[in-house]
Amino acid sequence: MEYDELKRQIGKAGLTNKEFAKLIRINPNSITNFKKKSVPKNIAIIATLIAEMKEHRVDFKAVLNSFEIK
Repeated sequence: MEYDELKRQIGKAGLTNKEFAKLIRINPNSITNFKKKSVPKNIAIIATLIAEMKEHRVDFKAVLNSFEIK
């Protein structure tokens, strides 16, 4: 996945880059750094799944915040 597609998926989920990063507990600068290289598969999968959850009216924030990620 390229950066533009990642941004599209994050937007489809109704999130900003910063909100997405906070939700999955990564540094917000990491999202911006993906402009220079390919988006890691795990981040691409997460963004796509979150976007689909939003489309199906699943409260993805509650799901992701229901368990501890450090």
